Amino acid sequence: MKAVIQRCSRGKVMVSGNTIGSIENGLVILLGVQKDDAEADADYLAEKIANLRIFNDENEKMNLSIQDVKGSALVISQFTLCGDTKKGRRPSFINAAAPEEGNRLYEYFMERLQDEGIPVESGEFGAMMDVNLVNSGPVTFVLDSKE
Repeated sequence: MKAVIQRCSRGKVMVSGNTIGSIENGLVILLGVQKDDAEADADYLAEKIANLRIFNDENEKMNLSIQDVKGSALVISQFTLCGDTKKGRRPSFINAAAPEEGNRLYEYFMERLQDEGIPVESGEFGAMMDVNLVNSGPVTFVLDSKE
């Protein structure tokens, strides 16, 4: 399972011109579910993201977690994170989870974030979405449950 996390001052996701999720201070999380992922991968990433100290304290040092700043998460399914671009010019998505399992683990991941006390908004699994955010910092990290 792969996640790109971006610290933001605000973020929103729209489908067909309608806003379906929005947050203020927190993280926009792009989540890619691979075919060999399981609940343990989602558990690992949710715990890691909930406790990762990437928000500034009063001394402008990255010393606070999303929990510490009472931030929210906007989670967007992003199967293209599972794309393989090593050969040729067209990405292969054979490593992405099948849609039913990908959606199940996407939903499970969001439940796990909520279990960590983080308010969660989301996109729409499988939909064409427009994602807007103001990346604060900019601060962006790539996490992989297998590494």
